[in-house]
Order: sequence, then structure tokens, then C-alpha cells
Amino acid sequence: METKDIDFSKLSPMMKQYFEVKNKYKNHILFYRLGDFYEMFFDDAIIASRELELTLTGRDCGLEERALCAVCLTTPATFI
Repeated sequence: METKDIDFSKLSPMMKQYFEVKNKYKNHILFYRLGDFYEMFFDDAIIASRELELTLTGRDCGLEERALCAVCLTTPATFI
């Protein structure tokens, strides 16, 4: 998802923060820590779910497109 296509006024505060960080690391898959998980969103989630054999799901974030996958906080080394 291109940031130019996003209406930031519709995003939750968490997703606004996610995009602030993601914009600094555009060419990397961002493992974004939320509680007991590292979550990946949008294109990162699609790539990670395919390459790491993770379940692709979604989260309500104020946008129609909302791909998500996650790994448990205690197991990221298994996937990196």
C-alpha cells in the first residue's frame, strides 16, 4: 500500500505511528511490537505470510485494506 493512497485522518493513533516508522524503513519488513506479538501489516504481512508460512488475517485500522500477520514475542528468532 502506497502512503500517498492513505487518508491519515481515518487511521487509529497506533497505525499513524506504524506508518511514521515504516516510512523510515520502506525497504524492510517491519516487525511492529504490539503487546505479546510482533505484527506486520499490508504488503509486509503479505510477503511475510507467504515466505514464513504465517496465517494472513486483518485488523480494523480505519482502512479497507488491512492485511496482518504476527509472530509471538517469544519466538521471532524462529522466523528471522
